[in-house]
Amino acid sequence: MSEERKAWLSRQPREELAKKLGIAAWILTAAILGLVGLMRQVKITLPDGVSLSFLPPFHAAVNAAAAVVLVIALIAVLKGRIALHRRMILTAMVLSVLFLLSYVAYHFTSNEVKYGDLNLDGIVDAAERASAGGMRTVYLLLLTSHIILAAVSLPFILFTFIAGWTNRFSAHKRLARWVFPLWLYVAVTGPVCYLMLRPFYP
Repeated sequence: MSEERKAWLSRQPREELAKKLGIAAWILTAAILGLVGLMRQVKITLPDGVSLSFLPPFHAAVNAAAAVVLVIALIAVLKGRIALHRRMILTAMVLSVLFLLSYVAYHFTSNEVKYGDLNLDGIVDAAERASAGGMRTVYLLLLTSHIILAAVSLPFILFTFIAGWTNRFSAHKRLARWVFPLWLYVAVTGPVCYLMLRPFYP
């Protein structure tokens, strides 16, 4: 065990702070999920000449950056470089917050783009129709898993972060073993979904 890891593990857990932050995590999760649900029902009209059409590729880039940072964080903790691990996780959290704010702003002001807006009836060749329909199915399965796992993992990402921040290292490690793969999956599938949907943007 590295000296750096030993030094971190020797820190005393801050249980009271963890409880308070845990309550805040549930409130934040409810607020975010509420906004995500509301943004599909409410549309805000932007001033003439203002467009947020640049945001979808930005979302994909932020998610891709988060995925890279998460991998670095994993390598760092496996090597006992806890300070680097913490910096990378903080960076991933900042990127995730940036993504959420941008994502909500875009969907509150822009119409949703759907995969397959190109009419399949216009494709005469049966093989091409089957291929196009098959890719749409793949996209929808990927998008559905991305959305569900993003919603499910959100509070647990916060709980895992809180456990590490408050020196509850056993809880942090126990949660991270299954939360980290979910977070990484969500970060990777975001850009993949965008790339698959890109041909259908206006």
